[in-house]
Amino acid sequence: MTSRSRSASHSAPHPAPRTVLVVGASIAGPTLAYWLHRSGFAVTVVEKAHAPRGGGYPIDVRGTALDVVRRMGVLPRLRAAHVDTGRFTFLDADGGEIVSLHPSAVARSVEGQGLEVARGDLTAALYATVRDDVELRFDDHVTALDEHQHGVDVTFRSGARRTFDLVVGADGVHSGTRALAFGPEDRFHRYLGYAFAVFTMPNTLGLTHELMMWSAPGRAAALYATGGADDAVHAFLNFHRPALPSHALRDPDAQRDLVTSAYAGAGRQVAGIVDAMHEADDLFFDTAGQIRMPRWSSGRVALVGDAAFAPSFLTGQGSSLALVGAYMLARSLAEHRSHVAAFAAYERDTREFVTKNQALVADGGARLFPTTAEALERRNTMLRALVAMPGTTPEPAHSELVLPEPAAPWPGRGGKPHLTRR
Repeated sequence: MTSRSRSASHSAPHPAPRTVLVVGASIAGPTLAYWLHRSGFAVTVVEKAHAPRGGGYPIDVRGTALDVVRRMGVLPRLRAAHVDTGRFTFLDADGGEIVSLHPSAVARSVEGQGLEVARGDLTAALYATVRDDVELRFDDHVTALDEHQHGVDVTFRSGARRTFDLVVGADGVHSGTRALAFGPEDRFHRYLGYAFAVFTMPNTLGLTHELMMWSAPGRAAALYATGGADDAVHAFLNFHRPALPSHALRDPDAQRDLVTSAYAGAGRQVAGIVDAMHEADDLFFDTAGQIRMPRWSSGRVALVGDAAFAPSFLTGQGSSLALVGAYMLARSLAEHRSHVAAFAAYERDTREFVTKNQALVADGGARLFPTTAEALERRNTMLRALVAMPGTTPEPAHSELVLPEPAAPWPGRGGKPHLTRR
């Protein structure tokens, strides 16, 4: 059953558009807002940050997700922002080179068939598609949800109160929407045994469009240069920790102390990265984990992206799952007037794709961040073997889902995807 009859005569009045609150304006949120608006929904997006977030570390868009950004009209803009990393160099703990590879060999992608862009470039491109078409509420967030027969009463931190037909949480791994509608995070968070810190620092090694990673059992350090020798680099410190470091998750001082302790005795170059962390004003600390939920909806509230099915950075698929999930949810809502039927279709059509991509974590963690000397040597042997391989076979999970055609656009919203500009 479609959400509205597209064949009704022009004289027949259209029903009032369904109202949807989208919580989060990073990747899944704007993507969902774009496709919902195109299908005739009245969309409001709320974001706790003061403005769209810029900058950020490089992220990948692969496989099925490329079709999403292509259909939104932003692929040319993203191709222009492509980072084009030239090589990954793996080093031992003392800085001795193990192997240097093209990034596609490590990521199991085919050169030219994926995108690597700064997170801020992707979010800016997505934001541009909706900023003139949907209501945007920055510097605010949801504090209460009260669902009833006719909608969801929403209370915002600002004190505003509104009623929406539906609410969708696209607010990340630590989703406040999920906590309000489904319960505490620990019910759904699967800790994968690693903690990490990312920040920017001076490019003291003069790196250009490359990644350099030092490895020891249970810990790794990397510098990621997305620009030239005079540009700052992204630093990444990732270490194995069997127990979830709950005490440090909301305490920046405890985070720095934990990282410093984990890298005690590191070689000179890695020690320099740890020292730079103490000077950084953009430190981001978190743990490697996945969100696994038996259902992605409850009543009139649904989740998408990391809030529903975060795969962890170890898979390299977080952004791609967010894009695809948002597209599939919007399409289901456009095709079904009943939110119950729409949410059921969203899960039925998307879950297998999500499950197969979340399963990539088994390779990602063990392959790149081994925890024992023996496992590290096996990883190094595997990396050396990649040099001799004639070509790269793309990871099937990246394209497991064939993107269906979008729902027909609502009259007055245009039949062609568009990109608004300033």
